[in-house]
Amino acid sequence: MEDGLTSEETTFVVDDVSNVIKEAIESAIGGSMYQHSKVNPWTNNVVEQCLNQLSKLGKPFKYIVTCVIMQKSGAGLHTASSCYWDSITDGSCTIRWENKTMYCIVSVFGVAI
Repeated sequence: MEDGLTSEETTFVVDDVSNVIKEAIESAIGGSMYQHSKVNPWTNNVVEQCLNQLSKLGKPFKYIVTCVIMQKSGAGLHTASSCYWDSITDGSCTIRWENKTMYCIVSVFGVAI
């Protein structure tokens, strides 16, 4: 590839992004019980940690990170996303994490610069 970069250095690697997301969730929420008053700080913490760690990967991407935290109550939640992009260079990764009291769903979209 041009500029001497390998495809590994310029592609969206789902496994790497997945690890970043999981580490951010564990660090921010870990074994906590659901508390409505903490949802905003938790979601902010998760997305900030994800963006911080993703930027440290040093890859040529713009990142979009979303985080949803929902108390386990038996209610349904359905989400969908669609992207119009270059599927060779761009990518996305969604992780659903849960503990006994809540769900946390984090999506990362990486768009090549």
